[in-house]
Amino acid sequence: MKTFLDWSAYDIYGIGDAHSGIPATGGNDAKAVAVCMHSRDCRNLGKGVMCPSYRITGDTAHSTEARVAAFKAALNDGSDAAAFADPRLDAAMDLCVSCKACKKECPSAVDMTLIKTEYLAQRHEIKGVPTRTRLFGGVPEWTGRHRRLLRAAIRLRNRWRMAARMAEKWLGITARRPIPEPTAKPFSPAPTLAPEAAPRGEVILFVDTFCHHFDPEIAEAAQTVLETAGYRVRMARPAATDAEPHRPLCCGRTYLTTGMVEKARGEAKRVLAAFRDEIAAKTPIIGLEPSCLLSLRDELYSLGLGPEVGDLGKQLYLLEEFLAREHQNKGLRLELKTLDLPKALLHGHCHQKAFGVMKATRKVLAWIPGFSYDIVETSCCGMAGSFGLEAEHYKASMQMAELKLLPSVRAATADTPLIANGFSCRHQIEHGTGRKARHIALLLRDALAAPVR
Repeated sequence: MKTFLDWSAYDIYGIGDAHSGIPATGGNDAKAVAVCMHSRDCRNLGKGVMCPSYRITGDTAHSTEARVAAFKAALNDGSDAAAFADPRLDAAMDLCVSCKACKKECPSAVDMTLIKTEYLAQRHEIKGVPTRTRLFGGVPEWTGRHRRLLRAAIRLRNRWRMAARMAEKWLGITARRPIPEPTAKPFSPAPTLAPEAAPRGEVILFVDTFCHHFDPEIAEAAQTVLETAGYRVRMARPAATDAEPHRPLCCGRTYLTTGMVEKARGEAKRVLAAFRDEIAAKTPIIGLEPSCLLSLRDELYSLGLGPEVGDLGKQLYLLEEFLAREHQNKGLRLELKTLDLPKALLHGHCHQKAFGVMKATRKVLAWIPGFSYDIVETSCCGMAGSFGLEAEHYKASMQMAELKLLPSVRAATADTPLIANGFSCRHQIEHGTGRKARHIALLLRDALAAPVR
């Protein structure tokens, strides 16, 4: 059976006991499903993220274990790729938000996010790619090639109720929440410091699609923080041989989550080509959006692009990871001042939690004199990329947010600082409470004792 992702990492599964009933069809993809050993941690309602859909429904049909059972049944009963058109899979995967919590919190490390990507890709092969999927998945291309048209269309839709209703009727985009609007001007980096002004050496800042086109102030703040810390910051740019040298690099995350694997592979190839020299030089590459940077570090392996992927992964850091590492291993000391702020609320993106990045976030926040915060112990915010914009999922999206996140924000005083590094998380918080959350880069910039710019 043709698969869209590279499942070779599961080739040896089934030789030992790390499996539970491998389906008759599906090859290594089926083995990835069969790693589930039925621990039922996916039915946990305590601390942790897994499983957001089970938490809001209480229905075991929406747990990771049940999704595994649906895949096994479909792959055993179906014939090759046709099994992926099985309606049982549609029902099982409907509320999966690709949070990656199962890979972290499940003892068997079931990677339902990748399994869902393969399922969607197979389904698209059989039924075609829906228009809404092309729109949501294609955000990197829309912003890179048709930015002005996209901004005008979104602004019209957000301000004219009839347009929002039409978009819901024709495309299935909910009329009950605004679509994030690109800024009037995309990110434009400040001039790079001269080498002699940067004693700690050079780093590359990977400005993702969302920071580049929607929240450029985050990238600007990150550049300021890194330069104040003593680094010469270069921006990640496409290779000279890139077919679209003026379109910013993209991790391909939106394509992966919508099952458009070939598009994601194309973006990944652009990234590898752009960073080939940096891989050889072992230059640190720093990202800002958790789902984007961590996709490069994790999902890139599934695209079958060779050993460079592993080398690149060793050089990829979220901003707070890089700062914490430099502090611990290379003596970085960032001079920060006290901020006149009450105790803050910190919400971690699902992928920050899944990859253990929250520890670095806590370490870096501890550098700010007198700064204190509470972590909101919550599951997924519910926005989950395009999930919360889909008309049929709007209610579920808000139910996930109402489990703990939105009540915690509403219970906080009006001057309580809100910290959330995820683009989707910030928009869910604003939509559900009217409050704006900020990226850690902005907080650190404000705390700089002697900013460069």
